[in-house]
Amino acid sequence: MGLSYIKTTVAEQRALQKLSPFELKNTLISLAQDTAQKSIEIMLNAGRGNPNWTASIPREAYFLLGQFGITECRRNIAEDHGFAGVPEKSGIADRFKSFLALHKNAPGASLLQQAYLYGIEVHKFKEDDFVFELAESIIGNEYPVPGRMLAHMEPIVHDYIIQEMCNGQKELGKFDLFAVEGGTAAMCYIFDSLMQNKLLKHGSRIALMVPTFTPYLEIPELERYQFEVVYINATGKTKEDRHTWQYPDEELDKLKDPQIKVLFCVNPSNPPSRALEPSVMDRLAKIVKKDNPNLMIVTDDVYGTFVNDFHSLLSKIPFNTICVYSFSKYFGCTGWRLGVIAIHEKNIFDKQIAELPATARKDLGKRYSSTTLHPEKMKFIDRMVADSRQVALNHTAGLSLPQQTQMTLFSLFALLDKENKYKQLAQALIHKRLKLLWDKLEQPQMQDPLNTGYYSEIDIANWASKVYGDDFLKWLQKKMQPTDILFRLAEKTAIVLLNGGGFGGPEWSVRVSLANLPTDAYTLIGENLTEIMHEYVDAYKEETGKK
Repeated sequence: MGLSYIKTTVAEQRALQKLSPFELKNTLISLAQDTAQKSIEIMLNAGRGNPNWTASIPREAYFLLGQFGITECRRNIAEDHGFAGVPEKSGIADRFKSFLALHKNAPGASLLQQAYLYGIEVHKFKEDDFVFELAESIIGNEYPVPGRMLAHMEPIVHDYIIQEMCNGQKELGKFDLFAVEGGTAAMCYIFDSLMQNKLLKHGSRIALMVPTFTPYLEIPELERYQFEVVYINATGKTKEDRHTWQYPDEELDKLKDPQIKVLFCVNPSNPPSRALEPSVMDRLAKIVKKDNPNLMIVTDDVYGTFVNDFHSLLSKIPFNTICVYSFSKYFGCTGWRLGVIAIHEKNIFDKQIAELPATARKDLGKRYSSTTLHPEKMKFIDRMVADSRQVALNHTAGLSLPQQTQMTLFSLFALLDKENKYKQLAQALIHKRLKLLWDKLEQPQMQDPLNTGYYSEIDIANWASKVYGDDFLKWLQKKMQPTDILFRLAEKTAIVLLNGGGFGGPEWSVRVSLANLPTDAYTLIGENLTEIMHEYVDAYKEETGKK
């Protein structure tokens, strides 16, 4: 029967393949929208990872706390046409308890009550100090002080990071936190400060664990950095030649090279969505200890909460590791822009800065001299805060206080959920969607406890070879571009996926986000992928005369 016609030419596809997957997505969306407008199809964009769920209770607590904040503002200046005062510390804890008693049945009241008790009982906060910080922060009438993170909020978010990123290992000690505008800002700040503090320089050799989130592929190539990149490839496979998306020893052993200054890792990975298995983490730790003790590690762990008993490299190699965590995926809050950078109080970054040549340390002393009388003692994480505001504006650095408040309430919600009910619901939804997708494909879904299921990377070449044979795969690779299936999906069915090759994964693969569409849409995506594969097979048989 042959292949149905699509209007995107081979030349256009080749040109578009040079773009980031997220830029290619815009072309696919345009095609899908045209299809949806001309037919009864509904555009299904499974390209982005923005979740279609939210954590409602910590948001209810946030809005109720806002009402308390407004009440406090009206106390010292009688409101006139929206003109009011600001919260006052004296006696504010008693007023807060009275407010909660009056609103005990209001949405969010229970979490606010438990959050207050958590601060007082677990961290021994002074009552008025804690409640005053909450009231001022929800109103947002002051600058963030300290700029890294507020005094009462940092230990609470620290508890959350220990619980979720370090599997509750309190013996690891203390991490310093820098609250930032989501994972994106964290990436920018880290790259910039590593350069500013001469821990990296133009042309430095770095390592990337791939496949990975695309900015990590693109940032090193920018003119400002021009890093030499060593790729650590997730080429691990099962006996049945299916991807495990793990890193074999020969790939990890590339990190023994002491010229590699930094390793960048997304764990669990994006798009394969696999957490590093314990043997990989053990080998990494051994390499750092024995062969490359000055290796700096940056790990982006946004998907860690979707794997039970998750361990970040922060827990395995704390001295060498910067952890980036974003609240966006787990709590459904990408629009809030909530993230945190965590660095152990004893770390390789401070050590290496102290060991820089005298001239370099003198230059850095001058750079940060406006922020402290002793810039030589300034921690790397505090330098990062200053760098985030071009140093000169360090006094206005910091994540906005309402954002820090919502971040803290999200953390408390998880800390107080002793039975992990929210986590179980989020994970169950993702894995239900994953099963619906793979049930309609022609290869069985691999069962893997390290699979978050947040994304699924489908290897089209492996599918073609294992189900239809190597001759068919050779024909497909000769006749089609790796992105052909994406354009056919968009033009025929108004479904948008991303190309796995754009993430440093197999060239003939596609990425499906399991987070952002109605659950039953994933059955449709699986069916349409299989239908297009059947079109390829029919065209192959027609052209070659094979049955």
